[in-house]
Amino acid sequence: MATEADVRRISMSLPGAEQPPGRFAFAVRNKGKLREFVWVWMERVNPRKPRVANHDVIAVRVANLEERDRLLTENSTAYFTEPHYVGFPAVLVRLKEMKVAPLRSLIAAGWRCQAPPDLAKRRR
Repeated sequence: MATEADVRRISMSLPGAEQPPGRFAFAVRNKGKLREFVWVWMERVNPRKPRVANHDVIAVRVANLEERDRLLTENSTAYFTEPHYVGFPAVLVRLKEMKVAPLRSLIAAGWRCQAPPDLAKRRR
């Protein structure tokens, strides 16, 4: 079972990774802007109230919608999506259903999607 501590350790081990202030998210600078590659899921608990952070679930950027669909098909216990993410290349991940090794690969792939090409090449 993976934890938020694992997410933080893995994310911050990637070159150029930063944690934006005030939230559980990790990003890398690309062309001067912070581009998030993993963040806590903001769940809509009550339709009439703002979303709330669900720290048992993270969202991870993926390369494209085909990759997201592949992951959803591969392991529907660990990966899922919701209407908010329709058309957006990210997958929601239940941390309690993930082992650290596949989580490490998933986060690194998300980082590669957002990192500038020169930084991503150095990581390979």
